[in-house]
Amino acid sequence: MQFSESWLRSLVNPELTTQQLGHLLTMAGLEVEAIEPAAAAFTDVVVAEILRAEKHPDADRLQVCQVDVGESEPLTIVCGAANARVGLKTACARVGAQLPEFKIKQAKVRGVGSAGMLCSSKELGLPNIGGIDGIMELPADATVGQGLREFLDLDDQMITLKLTPNRGDCLSLIGIAREVAALTDVSCAQIDCSPVAGSIPDLHPIAIESSSACPRYCGRVIRGINPSAISPRWMVQRLERSGLRAIHPVVDITNYVLLELGQPMHGFDLQRLSGDIQVRMARKGEILALLNEQSVEFSKEDEAAHVLVIADDSGPLALAGIMGGAASAVSAATCDIFLESAHFAPDAIVGRARRFGLSTDSSHRFERGVDATLPRRAMERATQLILEICGGQSGPVQEAGIGVDSFAAVDFRPNRARRILGFELDDSVMLGILARLGMQIEKMPDSVRVTPPSHRFDIVREVDLIEEVARVHGYDAIPAVSLRGEHVMLPVSESTRTIQDVKKIMTSRGYQEVITYSFISDEVDADFRSDGETLPLLNPIASQMGVMRGSLIGGMIQTLRHNLNHGQERLQIFEVGRVFLSSSSEQQPMRLSALAYGAVHEEQWAEKARLVDFYDLRADLEALLHPVPVELRRNNHIALHPGQSGEILVGGEPCGWIGALHPRLSQKYGFSKSPVMIEMDLSPLLQRGVPSYQGMPRFPAVRRDIAVIVDAKIEVKELLASVKAAAPALLADINCFDVYQGQGVDVDKKSLAFNMLLQHTEKTLTDSEIDFTVAEVVDILFKNHNAILRS
Repeated sequence: MQFSESWLRSLVNPELTTQQLGHLLTMAGLEVEAIEPAAAAFTDVVVAEILRAEKHPDADRLQVCQVDVGESEPLTIVCGAANARVGLKTACARVGAQLPEFKIKQAKVRGVGSAGMLCSSKELGLPNIGGIDGIMELPADATVGQGLREFLDLDDQMITLKLTPNRGDCLSLIGIAREVAALTDVSCAQIDCSPVAGSIPDLHPIAIESSSACPRYCGRVIRGINPSAISPRWMVQRLERSGLRAIHPVVDITNYVLLELGQPMHGFDLQRLSGDIQVRMARKGEILALLNEQSVEFSKEDEAAHVLVIADDSGPLALAGIMGGAASAVSAATCDIFLESAHFAPDAIVGRARRFGLSTDSSHRFERGVDATLPRRAMERATQLILEICGGQSGPVQEAGIGVDSFAAVDFRPNRARRILGFELDDSVMLGILARLGMQIEKMPDSVRVTPPSHRFDIVREVDLIEEVARVHGYDAIPAVSLRGEHVMLPVSESTRTIQDVKKIMTSRGYQEVITYSFISDEVDADFRSDGETLPLLNPIASQMGVMRGSLIGGMIQTLRHNLNHGQERLQIFEVGRVFLSSSSEQQPMRLSALAYGAVHEEQWAEKARLVDFYDLRADLEALLHPVPVELRRNNHIALHPGQSGEILVGGEPCGWIGALHPRLSQKYGFSKSPVMIEMDLSPLLQRGVPSYQGMPRFPAVRRDIAVIVDAKIEVKELLASVKAAAPALLADINCFDVYQGQGVDVDKKSLAFNMLLQHTEKTLTDSEIDFTVAEVVDILFKNHNAILRS
């Protein structure tokens, strides 16, 4: 929201400098983004009138002018502008004047003395209003000798506010003026919106088909406006300093009321309307040519999205609350207009402008909310200005629609406000602040009933009122209070660890943490999502960020590509983040993902270079979960190599995946070798076993090795699980140390060698006890897996 400081001060004028005013607004939550001067710095430039203009004796394109600058004698100035003529009032820089780029000196031009310079807008660093080729042309009522800066109010400042979405009431000069008045406790001028009596009976029928989307629509016929009328200088100046250009008096007036009151309006050429004004939803196949020369053809999707239009019998005339159409726009030949001032519900406008690649002042306001009582007042204000500037005769105001219910009152408890704010503030001060904000106050036995004004539609709860008290009282006026309380050491369980602990383990193993977007493209999501439903965004910030991620792997792969493109050939990264399996918050688990690519170690002399593989990441996985045992199960994942991947199980429950990227995806994403990755739920990593004491054995252990022949498809972990489940009394530990397939073993068989550690806690084992335990283990393997002892 950009506006002129002098315009604001015409409504409310506290005794503050520009910088103090900016600080006040920022501290009140209306952030001042920029303060810029309305014009470049220059001095000693005045309004002048050309009394005589004669041809230069030695130059065809120069004139010798006698110029009245309000002094006792006119100045002789040589001018080369084609539009210099007798009677013209213009800007004159006298000798000694400092312009933005140079200083004016007494000079001779082709032998004729020149005591100053007649200036163009460009030479003064001003916008060229009207596109004049030559020196400035000022209005005939300009006072000769008056400083140009004073006459054009060039010492003005342009202030730009960065407003939060809940403060749509401050998207107008009167809204900002109300805020300044409340903050400084000074009076605010009221804008004259008194009713204009209709001088003609003309009406134009209005039909509203969607009352929920448009609860109020005001219209008025105005006939006989002057087609040659021009917008006054003060209005053009205020519009331009608010970032809008002058177009046509009717358009300028509707834009002026938009800025002044915050109510978007539109003027239709009455002669171009066919039948009733209809407020309805767009229909498939309809075409609308907009004012920005863009043509919109409404589709089935637009019809389903309930795009609201203003139409007549010939079809759509405007995108409601967004932009008017070219076919019914006012022009230089327009004499009769139909003036529109309507209230559109925010839900009916939000997202509709973006559907068509538009962003307008009107949609910006309606999306955030506009005072529902404003259309009638804005209609009266615009009518006053049109009749004053353009002439004509107005008909009565027509109002259609069900209207908007008044806002409910909110109970305010001063004691609770003090408790939340954390400092003492008198009831009278708090109620005075609410009253200055235009709130109606009714004292109740246990509270104060506060009814917000219609423009403060953001006030719905008691905490909103408490926030207003703190904001207007001044955040910088809140006393700094030192916190007091007991310092208590909270218990920390040994059986759990924090996310930070997990991250420390990863960084200690050489990984770097990355943070990637939760938004990814639909294509990347399809490549790596193994479960859950695809969740598209309603309003994606970019086409390649259109869905919520179902896996962390997609972001890791994109990070790897980025690093490879920048010459980083070795990468070990991890991320802890949320994935989105459905719209339910219960299906949005936290996960950890890790990726390793390239060499295991930095280049060095101590060992030969080798590429990272599956077993390197398995070691990292076991370090992460230690001392909780981890189990891998053969299974297929959509994104992983079918022969170099597995499902991670902790406590018998599947919780993630480990493996190399599928060759198909390695080729698609341009990798010369497949990265190795882990993705698993975070919850198992936050649990850890509590160590328990075991005494040192007093008697020596005995090792025995056996080799058995089993079916080649049987996994080692199945044999170990069978033995550990039976738990022979003297068996302390058993491990597989060799796997053999080849000569002497059938092609569908394999040989597995196990070492067993036998031990008794109370005595030394005898040979018979050892042989019995070995035989017991062999028997378990035979019964469960048909394993035959190899001779």
